[in-house]
Amino acid sequence: MPLLLGLDIGTTSVKAGIFSDTGLEHGVIRVDYDLQTPLIDHVEIDAELYWRAVCEAVGRVLNENTIPADEVLAIAVSSQGETIIPVDKDGRPLFPALVWLDHRARREAVMLSEALGSEVYHRTGIPDINPSWPACKILWLKRNYTALFRSTYRFMLVQDFIVQRLTGRFVTEGSIACTSLLYDITSHTWWDDALRAVGLPEDKLPELSTPGADAGVLTRQSAAALGLPQGIPVVLGGMDQAAGAVGAGNIHSEMVSETTGGALAIQVTVENPGLDQTGRIPVYVHSAPDRYLFVPVCDTGGMALKWLRDTFHAEKMEEAQRIGKSSYDILTEAAAKITPGCDGLLMLPHLSGAFSPEYNPDARGVFFGFSLYHRTDHFTRAVLEAVAFMMRRNLELVAVCGINAREIRSTGGGAASRLWRQIKADVCNLPVLTLRSHDTALLGDAVLAAAAIGCYASVEEAAAAMVRTEDRLEPIPANAAVYEQAYRNYCQLNDVLDPVFRQQYGGTDHGQG
Repeated sequence: MPLLLGLDIGTTSVKAGIFSDTGLEHGVIRVDYDLQTPLIDHVEIDAELYWRAVCEAVGRVLNENTIPADEVLAIAVSSQGETIIPVDKDGRPLFPALVWLDHRARREAVMLSEALGSEVYHRTGIPDINPSWPACKILWLKRNYTALFRSTYRFMLVQDFIVQRLTGRFVTEGSIACTSLLYDITSHTWWDDALRAVGLPEDKLPELSTPGADAGVLTRQSAAALGLPQGIPVVLGGMDQAAGAVGAGNIHSEMVSETTGGALAIQVTVENPGLDQTGRIPVYVHSAPDRYLFVPVCDTGGMALKWLRDTFHAEKMEEAQRIGKSSYDILTEAAAKITPGCDGLLMLPHLSGAFSPEYNPDARGVFFGFSLYHRTDHFTRAVLEAVAFMMRRNLELVAVCGINAREIRSTGGGAASRLWRQIKADVCNLPVLTLRSHDTALLGDAVLAAAAIGCYASVEEAAAAMVRTEDRLEPIPANAAVYEQAYRNYCQLNDVLDPVFRQQYGGTDHGQG
């Protein structure tokens, strides 16, 4: 039975998963790492941690599941988007990786917005130029570290960085490059106007390929580091959102899935990238061939729950370690005892600014409406409800384009919580389904790898054979009625505070050069 290895390099962890060509999961291992925030708006990491985590995750998934290395026939790699890594000609990092959450390039975002004007959305699918995009970060490096910019051999995204380590090739593709502000999603080439605006020679970027393509084979050195045979094909899985959509079976028009990982993202498959006439919905290149994704993204989804746990619930983490249980399960089990609507407590989960449906990098997190009656479990549930409110707000934006969701396929770490899925079903008044494999980015990688090495004739055929739904939660009418008013209150609070955030925090110097 052919076995396929998926690697997904996320914001705070690497996952490695082994799957058969029928989609059966043989094992998944997660290895965590910490981000660094040396200054306000600066979020970075030593890129070598990505590679070390990959090596550890692959070794463990093979050893802990007693999988013979020679049965792995292909590797596919997906990753977070927008994180930029300058490297030398040997692929070694020259500077800490500037993570997608990093907003230091505010001035550069304004400069590029003025330079590129109204063509941005048509060319790139990006509604607003903001400091997250790699073009802004590269311009920041050029303006503040001129010698580093000149000596950089390639500016790599995380998928590109790991693929180079695996194969020795500097290669990328549209699914991961589409949010760089440098990639033309209609011509599938680097966008010359953006390159000129940044002052970036094209030869400082990787070679362009296509999503799902074979990027090369595993080198002798990397094979030894991973404990795998040399020469295994390495496949380009794409951005984690797109690979996850493949793993959720979301490859046909107007299908909807959502991922609650570090961020919250909604994925809607479309064939026409120009369907949104408002220019507000981010358009990505899909990892499935000849398709695109509407991907409204909210910077903090599951990360808001992690922040709450890490900041206020050290005792829950200690208890979880002592009894061998997930600290998140302990938190959500307690939150399940709180009535829907949290007795009037609302949260705005903008812990790293707000993106979709309205971009505001100056937005901040808010708990609103708490009293002497509220307990810590109210605050946990308020975080879960806030993420569901954000999801509904973005689904309403998609509906403006004539796309009305019939169901939501829930993926990512948040899908493991039945309470969170039920809250999403109740808030959005739609059925929420889970997949047999919760790690849909890894399964999507396996689907793409299976198609690339000829196990199936196409990605569609591979997905049909390998993706299975598992659980379906219907909205609870009484809860949906409560959430209807709570959602309106959430929207009103968000709209009232939006200009306050801009006035209070906008235009300040956050330590960038």
